[in-house]
Amino acid sequence: MLPAGQSVERAASGSKSQFQPGHKIPIQHLTKPGLEADMADPKPVIDQISTEDGGYQLYKAAGKLAGKRAIITGGDSGIGRATAVLFAMEGASSLIVHLPEEETDAKETKKKVEECGSQCHCLAVDLRKRENCKKVIETAVKTLGGIDILVNNAAFQHMLNDISELDEEQWLRTFDTNIHPFFYLSKYSLPHMQQGSTIINCASVNPYIGRGDLLDYTSTKGAIVAFTRALSNQQIKNGIRVNCVCPGPIWTPLIPSTMQTAAMEQFHAVPIGRPGQPSEVATCFVFLASQDSSYISGQCLHPNGGVMVNG
Repeated sequence: MLPAGQSVERAASGSKSQFQPGHKIPIQHLTKPGLEADMADPKPVIDQISTEDGGYQLYKAAGKLAGKRAIITGGDSGIGRATAVLFAMEGASSLIVHLPEEETDAKETKKKVEECGSQCHCLAVDLRKRENCKKVIETAVKTLGGIDILVNNAAFQHMLNDISELDEEQWLRTFDTNIHPFFYLSKYSLPHMQQGSTIINCASVNPYIGRGDLLDYTSTKGAIVAFTRALSNQQIKNGIRVNCVCPGPIWTPLIPSTMQTAAMEQFHAVPIGRPGQPSEVATCFVFLASQDSSYISGQCLHPNGGVMVNG
């Protein structure tokens, strides 16, 4: 866990905001799955939080996850990386799960977590295979000694404008990536969890607004919301809380590796007027993983830049 003195000292020299209202993201297209190391400047913000004057200061930890053990899928970059780093600052160790081609980013995340004084292990597997989901749980139990927090975050998307363009193989791949592993990992991790453990799923603003150019992705994210609510009602009797985070436009490698130019040009079009940073979503995961949210289960948090949602 990062010492309090170090946090305060670094916060005093916070940088100016990388995205101001009206600020458009740099137009860049990366090969899937996209590496954070290859993203154009400005890079995603991982461990700093927005200040009142539009700048950034280092996240101030309070030991909220001291001694906790977390699995974070898609933990190599973006929201997953920010969550791993903030968890580490709060005292948690982690196993981050990523694709083999994301090894470069995973090593950097591991380095950042360890700089915070926490343990970090990496596992490169394709979660579309259920045997790999079992391997994740076995690895976490072996390396961390148990599981207190499961963060289901890994996702795939590919933009298409009409259902006629969406082939069946992409539909199946999106569901096999975005929702089926959430079921497998939750099922396999629960026997190792106890009262006070948490499962946090990452969905999206898209099922609330019905985004047409991401039909398959949007459908899986709606399924995640429903899965969260049902699993919460099932597991709350065991003292295990299940919640969900539904981000809006966040500056991560998923954007330059999957979005069309026209969509990227409108990426700031939310009431707050700018894209969000991974750190601004990771705080939601910290909250839901800690006892600060002890009376919250089956719910969705919406770090989406002010977009109004219902349901």
